[in-house]
Amino acid sequence: MLGCDNQRTYAHAAAVFDAFVEHGGNCFDTAFGCWSGLPEKLLGQWMKNRADVRDELVIIVKGAHTPHCDPASLTSQLHASLERLGSDRADLYLMHRDNPAIPASEFVEVLNEHHAAGRIGAFGGSNWSIARVQEANAYEKSRGLRPFTMVSNNFSLAQMVDPVWDGYISASDAESRAWFTREQTALFAWSSQARGFFLPQPPPAVGNSPTEAEIVRCWHSEENFRRRERALELAREKGVEAINVALAYVLCQPFPTFALFGPRTLEEIRTSLPGMSLELTPEELAWLNLERDRR
Repeated sequence: MLGCDNQRTYAHAAAVFDAFVEHGGNCFDTAFGCWSGLPEKLLGQWMKNRADVRDELVIIVKGAHTPHCDPASLTSQLHASLERLGSDRADLYLMHRDNPAIPASEFVEVLNEHHAAGRIGAFGGSNWSIARVQEANAYEKSRGLRPFTMVSNNFSLAQMVDPVWDGYISASDAESRAWFTREQTALFAWSSQARGFFLPQPPPAVGNSPTEAEIVRCWHSEENFRRRERALELAREKGVEAINVALAYVLCQPFPTFALFGPRTLEEIRTSLPGMSLELTPEELAWLNLERDRR
């Protein structure tokens, strides 16, 4: 799933979007609050210029980010996002953040209203705790409403040491993985490749590039360096790059996973693709994550 947060001009966006579709991609991830709506506008212009492409795509819209995380803001932002995109619907909708001061039931009601009106398809929460997702779904079940069917939290082979952005939540820990496995809820993993941690050198400074200080703060730990060494070892054996092993780790979990990635260049699309066809065994997954020794 291509995250539309690294393009600043139409020419750049069109080249990246075209390349993604040419390689078989069809899902685009957008957010109301990203760069004052520029990514949504660029994607909307690209879809308009390719008039026959909209029905072949899956568009994710995110909204209600802090400090405007409330039902009224969710509604007004959804309408604005759809207008920017030139679309009558969001195929998937994710609340960008949670607001624990508001009962989950209030968000559930407004999301079901928008679904019933045809403005959104399946929906869920990004950076929602498992406890809050359970609260939302318990209310939905009691009222016969549609439940959250997806969660978009960070998930990667490298476990986030410090949140990339304040208040953002990871699902890489064992307890979260056990819950997703048990419930079979879809996980839309942002920073699925740990923002370049598994690259031999930092990614080029294009778009919303992570700084070296950010990578150090968020991903540098003794355990993560051990995971990277194991990813490098397995990559050599399989004839791929460590970044491909890191992506395959996300995609080969025992629950539904979808990897969000934000390519800044055409090269980043090309170099990510091998990870999609790489199959890892449960034993390899456990070994990469330091949960067992290799026999």
